[in-house]
Amino acid sequence: MSIQLFDLTGKRALVTGSSQGIGLALARGLHEAGAEVILNGRDEAKLRLAAQNLPGAHCLAFDATDHAAVRLAVDGFEAGTGPIDILVNNAGIQHRAPLEDFPAEAFEQLLKTNISSVFNVGQAVARHMIQRGAGKIVNIASVQTALARPGIAPYTATKGAVGNLTKGMAADWARYGLQCNAIAPGYFATPLNAALVADETFSAWLEKRTPAGRWGEVEELIGACIFLASKASSFVNGHILYVDGGITAAL
Repeated sequence: MSIQLFDLTGKRALVTGSSQGIGLALARGLHEAGAEVILNGRDEAKLRLAAQNLPGAHCLAFDATDHAAVRLAVDGFEAGTGPIDILVNNAGIQHRAPLEDFPAEAFEQLLKTNISSVFNVGQAVARHMIQRGAGKIVNIASVQTALARPGIAPYTATKGAVGNLTKGMAADWARYGLQCNAIAPGYFATPLNAALVADETFSAWLEKRTPAGRWGEVEELIGACIFLASKASSFVNGHILYVDGGITAAL
């Protein structure tokens, strides 16, 4: 019985930014747990390539920063295919520069991609979940939701906002039967972090700074996602689950 709490058979999960990296790994994990997955990104060709190894996967191309386009895509999918039971808000970007030199246009793009997308897709999907009285929303926050380091202050601000928006979603939507939580990854070897992975000095610092002594592998986020997407987390709401090798627990 306890294992069945994690079974996602019969559920449909939309994962934004899922043509590569963490998003694709989470989509694969949800698929293996029984969910029918919906891949999302702006590049339909990349989505179709990613979907080749996910039998039954849907490709839903839209720009998560465009509120009207999101609403049109989500409403159209719900009407034409069926309900979205699980949403993983994963779309995000990074830009590294000293704060005093940070380009204003890069700051605005971070706000749109890392925060507005969570609001846009979260709202569009939640409107249908509320009508059904059930739904799971998992936002991808970051270790930077709690910590900062030089060169990424705007990114840190956006991920802090994702953490608080998650709490706000729970405060507004828990009453309707939705569970809204976040996963906060530490440092994982992904395309977004490729420059850091290649930096031997940074990698050496990270291994000393992290109690686990290494970079995370994206597959290590799957268990947390399945937990927050399943019945196993039916009374968990507004929580930020750090999956970071202990980096936020130790000085």
